[in-house]
Amino acid sequence: MLTDPRFTTEVELTVPFHDVDMMGVVWHGNYFRYFEIAREALLNQFDYGYRQMKASGYLWPVVDTRVKYRDVLTFEQRIRVQAHIEEFENRLRIAYQIFDATSGKRTTTGYTIQVAVEEKSRELCFVSPAILFERMGVTP
Repeated sequence: MLTDPRFTTEVELTVPFHDVDMMGVVWHGNYFRYFEIAREALLNQFDYGYRQMKASGYLWPVVDTRVKYRDVLTFEQRIRVQAHIEEFENRLRIAYQIFDATSGKRTTTGYTIQVAVEEKSRELCFVSPAILFERMGVTP
């Protein structure tokens, strides 16, 4: 696991009404949106958000994901979503944790895996492109 604090970010959100079901509980698919918000903030820290990815000639589709629901999230609950880069050499694996902002209790964990695909050829890259290493400030 990467321990450098540059590889972690956290965003705070309030659960909106349109994300909950008739019981006032966040619908399970919306957790991925919360992960996405944190992932975008994390990648923007390296000036390698989605616009920069595309401009660099690479697409980064999500090819695998997982979520573990430990406790429910509810309407108007304040949450903290943490994203942390765990792997980047051959794929981009980002781990997530969601916490209740008031109590600090962890409610959710998960991850996403993205791979680089060269936009022109649509070929999968088995090693992450040099631009990712440059933006992250690490050597391949």
